[in-house]
Amino acid sequence: MSKVRLGVAGANGAFGIKHLEALSAINNIEISAVMATTIEKASGVADRFNVPLRFDDYDAFIASDRVDAVILATPTQLHAEQGIKAMAAGKHVLVEIPMADNLDDSERLVAKQAETGLIGMVGHVRRFNPSHQWVHNEITNGALSIQQMDVQTYFFRRTNMNAKGEPRSWTDHLLWHHACHTIDLFLHQTGEPVSEVHAVQGPKHPELGIAMDMAIIMKTPTGKLCTLSLSFNNDGPLGSYFRYICDKGTYVASYDDLYDGKGQQIDVSAVDVSMNGIELIDREFIAAIVDGREPNSSLAQGLPAMKVMHEIERAMTR
Repeated sequence: MSKVRLGVAGANGAFGIKHLEALSAINNIEISAVMATTIEKASGVADRFNVPLRFDDYDAFIASDRVDAVILATPTQLHAEQGIKAMAAGKHVLVEIPMADNLDDSERLVAKQAETGLIGMVGHVRRFNPSHQWVHNEITNGALSIQQMDVQTYFFRRTNMNAKGEPRSWTDHLLWHHACHTIDLFLHQTGEPVSEVHAVQGPKHPELGIAMDMAIIMKTPTGKLCTLSLSFNNDGPLGSYFRYICDKGTYVASYDDLYDGKGQQIDVSAVDVSMNGIELIDREFIAAIVDGREPNSSLAQGLPAMKVMHEIERAMTR
Protein backbone atom coordinates (compact mmCIF):
# COMPACT_ATOMS: atom_id res chain seq x y z
CA MET A 1 0.00 0.00 0.00
CA SER A 2 1.79 3.14 -1.21
CA LYS A 3 -0.59 5.69 0.31
CA VAL A 4 -3.17 5.05 3.03
CA ARG A 5 -6.52 6.64 2.18
CA LEU A 6 -8.34 7.77 5.31
CA GLY A 7 -11.90 8.74 6.07
CA VAL A 8 -12.97 10.63 9.19
CA ALA A 9 -16.47 10.14 10.63
CA GLY A 10 -17.77 12.79 12.97
CA ALA A 11 -15.54 15.13 11.01
CA ASN A 12 -17.22 18.37 12.09
CA GLY A 13 -16.93 17.67 15.83
CA ALA A 14 -14.16 18.91 18.10
CA PHE A 15 -12.06 15.76 17.80
CA GLY A 16 -12.89 15.20 14.16
CA ILE A 17 -11.28 18.56 13.45
CA LYS A 18 -8.29 17.69 15.67
CA HIS A 19 -7.70 14.52 13.64
CA LEU A 20 -8.06 16.31 10.32
CA GLU A 21 -5.55 18.95 11.43
CA ALA A 22 -3.17 16.22 12.59
CA LEU A 23 -3.52 14.21 9.38
CA SER A 24 -2.75 17.33 7.36
CA ALA A 25 0.75 17.30 8.91
CA ILE A 26 1.47 13.69 7.82
CA ASN A 27 3.00 12.85 4.45
CA ASN A 28 2.21 9.85 2.24
CA ILE A 29 -1.46 9.67 3.17
CA GLU A 30 -4.65 10.93 1.59
CA ILE A 31 -7.66 12.24 3.48
CA SER A 32 -10.14 10.88 0.99
CA ALA A 33 -13.51 11.23 2.74
CA VAL A 34 -15.34 12.87 5.62
CA MET A 35 -18.71 12.03 7.11
CA ALA A 36 -21.01 14.16 9.29
CA THR A 37 -24.68 14.15 10.28
CA THR A 38 -25.62 16.44 7.38
CA ILE A 39 -24.10 16.90 3.95
CA GLU A 40 -23.80 20.63 4.67
CA LYS A 41 -21.63 19.98 7.73
CA ALA A 42 -19.58 17.39 5.86
CA SER A 43 -19.07 19.70 2.91
CA GLY A 44 -18.00 22.59 5.13
CA VAL A 45 -15.24 20.46 6.68
CA ALA A 46 -14.32 18.85 3.34
CA ASP A 47 -13.89 22.24 1.70
CA ARG A 48 -11.69 23.44 4.57
CA PHE A 49 -9.35 20.43 4.31
CA ASN A 50 -9.62 19.84 0.54
CA VAL A 51 -11.24 16.42 0.94
CA PRO A 52 -12.84 15.05 -2.24
CA LEU A 53 -15.60 12.86 -0.79
CA ARG A 54 -18.22 13.92 1.73
CA PHE A 55 -21.04 11.83 3.21
CA ASP A 56 -23.98 12.10 5.58
CA ASP A 57 -24.65 8.34 5.49
CA TYR A 58 -22.27 6.06 7.41
CA ASP A 59 -22.97 2.92 5.36
CA ALA A 60 -22.16 4.75 2.12
CA PHE A 61 -19.06 6.23 3.74
CA ILE A 62 -17.55 2.85 4.67
CA ALA A 63 -18.62 1.31 1.35
CA SER A 64 -16.39 3.70 -0.59
CA ASP A 65 -13.57 1.96 -2.47
CA ARG A 66 -11.50 5.12 -1.98
CA VAL A 67 -11.29 4.59 1.80
CA ASP A 68 -8.80 2.11 3.30
CA ALA A 69 -9.15 3.11 6.94
CA VAL A 70 -11.54 5.13 9.08
CA ILE A 71 -11.18 7.29 12.17
CA LEU A 72 -14.30 7.35 14.33
CA ALA A 73 -14.69 10.69 16.12
CA THR A 74 -18.41 10.04 16.55
CA PRO A 75 -20.54 9.86 19.74
CA THR A 76 -19.39 7.14 22.13
CA GLN A 77 -22.56 5.05 21.94
CA LEU A 78 -22.00 4.61 18.18
CA HIS A 79 -18.38 3.44 18.39
CA ALA A 80 -18.96 -0.31 18.68
CA GLU A 81 -21.59 -0.59 15.95
CA GLN A 82 -19.68 1.68 13.58
CA GLY A 83 -16.33 0.02 14.27
CA ILE A 84 -17.73 -3.46 13.68
CA LYS A 85 -19.42 -2.32 10.46
CA ALA A 86 -16.20 -0.73 9.22
CA MET A 87 -14.14 -3.85 9.84
CA ALA A 88 -16.85 -5.98 8.21
CA ALA A 89 -16.42 -3.71 5.16
CA GLY A 90 -12.66 -4.36 5.18
CA LYS A 91 -11.59 -1.03 6.68
CA HIS A 92 -8.94 -0.54 9.36
CA VAL A 93 -10.38 1.37 12.34
CA LEU A 94 -9.13 3.95 14.83
CA VAL A 95 -11.82 4.59 17.44
CA GLU A 96 -11.70 7.69 19.61
CA ILE A 97 -11.64 7.06 23.35
CA PRO A 98 -13.55 5.32 24.80
CA MET A 99 -14.00 2.42 22.40
CA ALA A 100 -17.48 1.91 23.92
CA ASP A 101 -19.45 2.80 27.03
CA ASN A 102 -19.82 -0.78 28.27
CA LEU A 103 -17.75 -3.96 28.41
CA ASP A 104 -19.96 -6.10 26.14
CA ASP A 105 -19.60 -3.71 23.20
CA SER A 106 -15.87 -3.41 23.84
CA GLU A 107 -15.47 -7.19 23.70
CA ARG A 108 -17.47 -7.31 20.47
CA LEU A 109 -15.10 -4.77 18.88
CA VAL A 110 -12.02 -6.72 19.98
CA ALA A 111 -13.54 -9.98 18.71
CA LYS A 112 -14.28 -8.42 15.30
CA GLN A 113 -10.70 -7.19 15.00
CA ALA A 114 -9.38 -10.67 15.83
CA GLU A 115 -11.76 -12.21 13.29
CA THR A 116 -10.79 -9.86 10.45
CA GLY A 117 -7.09 -9.35 11.22
CA LEU A 118 -7.47 -5.66 10.35
CA ILE A 119 -5.80 -2.91 12.36
CA GLY A 120 -8.05 -1.88 15.24
CA MET A 121 -6.87 0.89 17.53
CA VAL A 122 -8.29 3.14 20.24
CA GLY A 123 -7.16 6.73 20.72
CA HIS A 124 -5.59 6.63 24.17
CA VAL A 125 -3.77 9.92 23.71
CA ARG A 126 -2.03 9.82 27.11
CA ARG A 127 0.13 6.94 25.85
CA PHE A 128 1.36 9.27 23.11
CA ASN A 129 1.76 12.63 24.85
CA PRO A 130 5.55 13.22 24.97
CA SER A 131 5.40 13.96 28.72
CA HIS A 132 4.00 10.50 29.46
CA GLN A 133 6.21 8.89 26.82
CA TRP A 134 9.26 10.32 28.65
CA VAL A 135 8.16 8.66 31.89
CA HIS A 136 7.38 5.40 30.07
CA ASN A 137 10.82 5.36 28.46
CA GLU A 138 12.49 5.86 31.85
CA ILE A 139 10.45 2.98 33.29
CA THR A 140 11.26 0.75 30.32
CA ASN A 141 15.01 1.35 30.57
CA GLY A 142 14.97 0.63 34.30
CA ALA A 143 15.66 4.15 35.54
CA LEU A 144 12.31 4.56 37.33
CA SER A 145 9.66 2.50 39.05
CA ILE A 146 6.25 3.95 39.89
CA GLN A 147 5.17 3.87 43.52
CA GLN A 148 1.98 5.88 43.03
CA MET A 149 0.17 7.91 40.38
CA ASP A 150 -1.91 10.76 41.81
CA VAL A 151 -4.22 12.18 39.14
CA GLN A 152 -6.74 15.02 39.05
CA THR A 153 -9.16 15.38 36.14
CA TYR A 154 -11.23 18.53 36.56
CA PHE A 155 -13.73 20.31 34.34
CA PHE A 156 -16.61 22.74 34.77
CA ARG A 157 -19.29 21.04 32.73
CA ARG A 158 -22.76 21.46 34.19
CA THR A 159 -24.36 21.64 30.76
CA ASN A 160 -23.95 19.20 27.89
CA MET A 161 -21.46 21.13 25.74
CA ASN A 162 -18.49 19.86 23.75
CA ALA A 163 -14.95 21.20 23.55
CA LYS A 164 -16.06 23.69 20.86
CA GLY A 165 -18.73 25.12 23.19
CA GLU A 166 -21.52 23.54 21.14
CA PRO A 167 -24.38 21.32 22.42
CA ARG A 168 -23.56 17.61 22.41
CA SER A 169 -25.85 14.98 20.91
CA TRP A 170 -24.63 12.58 23.63
CA THR A 171 -23.70 12.84 27.30
CA ASP A 172 -20.10 12.90 28.50
CA HIS A 173 -19.21 10.57 31.39
CA LEU A 174 -16.59 10.82 34.15
CA LEU A 175 -16.03 7.05 34.28
CA TRP A 176 -16.40 5.78 30.72
CA HIS A 177 -14.58 8.71 29.15
CA HIS A 178 -12.37 10.67 31.53
CA ALA A 179 -11.38 7.93 33.98
CA CYS A 180 -10.67 5.71 30.96
CA HIS A 181 -7.65 7.88 30.09
CA THR A 182 -6.01 7.37 33.47
CA ILE A 183 -6.95 3.73 33.99
CA ASP A 184 -5.40 2.77 30.65
CA LEU A 185 -2.33 4.93 31.35
CA PHE A 186 -1.85 3.33 34.79
CA LEU A 187 -1.96 -0.14 33.21
CA HIS A 188 0.39 0.97 30.42
CA GLN A 189 2.93 2.68 32.69
CA THR A 190 3.10 -0.04 35.33
CA GLY A 191 2.86 -3.00 32.92
CA GLU A 192 0.68 -4.72 35.50
CA PRO A 193 -3.03 -5.54 35.83
CA VAL A 194 -5.26 -3.86 38.40
CA SER A 195 -5.73 -6.34 41.24
CA GLU A 196 -7.82 -4.15 43.55
CA VAL A 197 -10.10 -1.19 42.81
CA HIS A 198 -12.42 0.98 44.91
CA ALA A 199 -14.61 3.86 43.79
CA VAL A 200 -17.24 6.27 45.05
CA GLN A 201 -19.34 8.83 43.24
CA GLY A 202 -21.33 11.90 44.22
CA PRO A 203 -24.95 12.73 43.39
CA LYS A 204 -26.15 12.49 39.80
CA HIS A 205 -26.99 15.63 37.88
CA PRO A 206 -30.80 15.99 37.77
CA GLU A 207 -30.88 16.57 34.00
CA LEU A 208 -27.71 14.95 32.65
CA GLY A 209 -28.24 11.79 34.72
CA ILE A 210 -24.51 11.33 35.41
CA ALA A 211 -22.37 11.65 38.52
CA MET A 212 -20.56 14.98 38.62
CA ASP A 213 -17.85 13.92 41.09
CA MET A 214 -15.97 10.64 41.46
CA ALA A 215 -12.95 9.17 43.24
CA ILE A 216 -11.13 5.96 42.26
CA ILE A 217 -8.29 4.05 43.95
CA MET A 218 -6.42 1.22 42.18
CA LYS A 219 -3.65 -1.19 43.16
CA THR A 220 -1.47 -3.61 41.16
CA PRO A 221 -0.22 -7.02 42.40
CA THR A 222 3.16 -5.49 43.39
CA GLY A 223 1.54 -2.66 45.33
CA LYS A 224 1.69 0.23 42.85
CA LEU A 225 -1.14 2.65 43.56
CA CYS A 226 -3.24 5.11 41.58
CA THR A 227 -5.54 7.69 43.13
CA LEU A 228 -7.86 9.48 40.71
CA SER A 229 -10.14 12.42 41.50
CA LEU A 230 -12.62 13.55 38.83
CA SER A 231 -15.13 16.40 38.75
CA PHE A 232 -17.42 18.28 36.38
CA ASN A 233 -18.05 20.83 39.17
CA ASN A 234 -14.59 22.38 39.28
CA ASP A 235 -14.79 26.12 38.53
CA GLY A 236 -11.04 26.62 38.38
CA PRO A 237 -7.99 25.35 36.47
CA LEU A 238 -9.29 22.76 34.02
CA GLY A 239 -7.73 19.60 32.62
CA SER A 240 -5.80 16.59 33.91
CA TYR A 241 -2.71 16.68 36.12
CA PHE A 242 -0.61 13.58 36.72
CA ARG A 243 1.86 13.23 39.59
CA TYR A 244 4.20 10.28 39.22
CA ILE A 245 5.69 9.39 42.61
CA CYS A 246 8.60 7.08 41.77
CA ASP A 247 11.41 5.31 43.57
CA LYS A 248 13.81 7.85 42.07
CA GLY A 249 12.14 11.22 41.79
CA THR A 250 8.70 12.74 41.37
CA TYR A 251 7.35 14.01 38.06
CA VAL A 252 4.29 16.09 37.24
CA ALA A 253 2.74 15.89 33.76
CA SER A 254 0.16 18.27 32.38
CA TYR A 255 -0.64 17.37 28.77
CA ASP A 256 2.65 18.00 26.91
CA ASP A 257 4.52 19.64 29.78
CA LEU A 258 6.59 17.71 32.33
CA TYR A 259 8.19 18.96 35.55
CA ASP A 260 10.27 17.31 38.23
CA GLY A 261 9.29 17.39 41.90
CA LYS A 262 11.13 20.70 42.39
CA GLY A 263 9.11 22.39 39.65
CA GLN A 264 11.91 22.36 37.06
CA GLN A 265 10.59 21.77 33.54
CA ILE A 266 11.95 18.79 31.62
CA ASP A 267 12.46 19.20 27.88
CA VAL A 268 10.41 16.52 26.12
CA SER A 269 10.52 18.08 22.64
CA ALA A 270 12.87 15.38 21.31
CA VAL A 271 10.88 12.41 22.65
CA ASP A 272 8.94 11.96 19.39
CA VAL A 273 8.52 13.54 15.97
CA SER A 274 5.74 15.84 17.17
CA MET A 275 4.41 17.39 20.36
CA ASN A 276 0.82 16.82 19.15
CA GLY A 277 -0.56 13.67 20.80
CA ILE A 278 -3.39 13.33 18.28
CA GLU A 279 -0.89 13.49 15.42
CA LEU A 280 1.23 10.81 17.11
CA ILE A 281 -1.83 8.55 17.49
CA ASP A 282 -2.62 8.98 13.81
CA ARG A 283 0.99 8.33 12.81
CA GLU A 284 0.98 5.08 14.82
CA PHE A 285 -2.30 3.99 13.20
CA ILE A 286 -0.94 4.61 9.71
CA ALA A 287 2.43 2.96 10.47
CA ALA A 288 0.68 -0.14 11.82
CA ILE A 289 -1.39 -0.40 8.62
CA VAL A 290 1.70 -0.03 6.41
CA ASP A 291 3.82 -2.42 8.51
CA GLY A 292 1.03 -4.93 9.12
CA ARG A 293 1.62 -5.01 12.90
CA GLU A 294 -0.32 -4.48 16.10
CA PRO A 295 -0.29 -0.80 17.05
CA ASN A 296 0.44 0.66 20.44
CA SER A 297 -3.04 1.19 21.95
CA SER A 298 -4.68 -1.56 19.91
CA LEU A 299 -8.28 -2.46 20.69
CA ALA A 300 -7.03 -5.58 22.46
CA GLN A 301 -4.58 -3.56 24.56
CA GLY A 302 -7.40 -1.18 25.52
CA LEU A 303 -9.73 -3.93 26.73
CA PRO A 304 -8.25 -4.33 30.27
CA ALA A 305 -9.17 -0.72 31.08
CA MET A 306 -12.74 -1.40 29.97
CA LYS A 307 -12.85 -4.41 32.30
CA VAL A 308 -11.69 -2.28 35.22
CA MET A 309 -14.37 0.33 34.48
CA HIS A 310 -16.98 -2.42 34.26
CA GLU A 311 -16.01 -3.55 37.76
CA ILE A 312 -16.12 0.04 39.04
CA GLU A 313 -19.59 0.61 37.59
CA ARG A 314 -20.86 -2.64 39.07
CA ALA A 315 -19.50 -1.71 42.49
CA MET A 316 -20.98 1.79 42.43
CA THR A 317 -24.46 0.60 41.39
CA ARG A 318 -24.83 -2.22 43.92
